[in-house]
Amino acid sequence: MPSQNFPYAKTLVRAEHVGSLLRPLPLLQQRRLYCKGLCTRQELAAAEDNAVAHVLNLQREVGMRSLTDGEVRREVFFEGVFENLEGMKIVMRPITHFKKYIPHIKLMYAAGLKVSESVYCSGKIRRRKAFYAEQFKSLKRLVRREDVKLIKITMCSPSWFHQRHGSDLTYDLDVYKNDDEYFEDIGKAYREEIRELYELGCRRIQIDDPTFCYFCNDTMISEMRKAGVNPDALLDTYIRAINLCVQDRPSDLTIGLHMCRGNFKGGVHFTEGGYGRIARKAFNDLDVDVFYLEYDTERSGDFSPLKHFPLNKVAVLGLVTTKSGKLEASEVIRSRVHEAAEAMARENPHRSKSVALNQLCISTQCGFASVWEGNPLTEADEKRKLALLVKVAAEIWGA
Repeated sequence: MPSQNFPYAKTLVRAEHVGSLLRPLPLLQQRRLYCKGLCTRQELAAAEDNAVAHVLNLQREVGMRSLTDGEVRREVFFEGVFENLEGMKIVMRPITHFKKYIPHIKLMYAAGLKVSESVYCSGKIRRRKAFYAEQFKSLKRLVRREDVKLIKITMCSPSWFHQRHGSDLTYDLDVYKNDDEYFEDIGKAYREEIRELYELGCRRIQIDDPTFCYFCNDTMISEMRKAGVNPDALLDTYIRAINLCVQDRPSDLTIGLHMCRGNFKGGVHFTEGGYGRIARKAFNDLDVDVFYLEYDTERSGDFSPLKHFPLNKVAVLGLVTTKSGKLEASEVIRSRVHEAAEAMARENPHRSKSVALNQLCISTQCGFASVWEGNPLTEADEKRKLALLVKVAAEIWGA
């Protein structure tokens, strides 16, 4: 199947990174000062402006076509959405309000935390101000007009705080009677954000969602059932939540979904398990164009679940790790791409290996800095890994 058959072929990029990049040293230093109350928000913003220009040049230098601002204006990857929604408030919540079966929450319990910052929905959800419009406009000013369509905006999943607190503790039950009502209004807010970004020229949006990989974890599934939570029904709820956010989008807007197993300070992961448990349902029922799939370690399982992948979507294989500076071998990456194509074509009379290969791209397994402190590697390591992706993509696809 030639790539021009994809509705988003004009923005199909064979090699890219998932979104966040290491903060340049001047920004790291300024953020540390800001956290200690030793500089103003304006001074931090000036350092962020310089950092955006820096990471943009870094991407250009290594040959990346997909362009992001590296999320350098964010303290953590999910910043920018829920705190900007009317009806949501940031509060310190007791640890008992967090679902212990969620892998990263289990670590909070193990650490002995009694309270933690989160959000609570205390009123009707409305989008009164933009999430990322200003960040998009800032980056847009720095690229050529013909490259605006290659800017990628990343945003957290609509289920991010719901999975922490569940259907009983996420929202005031006098405001929303159930999850369907809650996600209807969140979906409307996301659609309004996506519409504004599109009108500004954005053609690529990536939703970051660690939650789907949690459903690949046997231990979590078992503990959910013991807690009286139906994991299959909740998976359906989260698929619907994504679909509500992206429904009725323009045909030339590419929506990607990144599934992650955790990338906290120092690159710490939270969960493990292959995609087999969710592959058929997630790959086919989620209304997205591109899946960014983490495949850098054995924690991710093998490629066999790709046989469930539909013919009209793209799978971006996260074969290059951001959790260490060790550089992968190009021949190993090439071999794994072909292995994935073979798995995708297996048991599918409508898909040859060459068709499957055309549905694949490569990327980092996650961002280099999902939190501002970043992962344990240097900017030089980061550049080598990005350049490697560009090189291997050219060897496989000539692009």
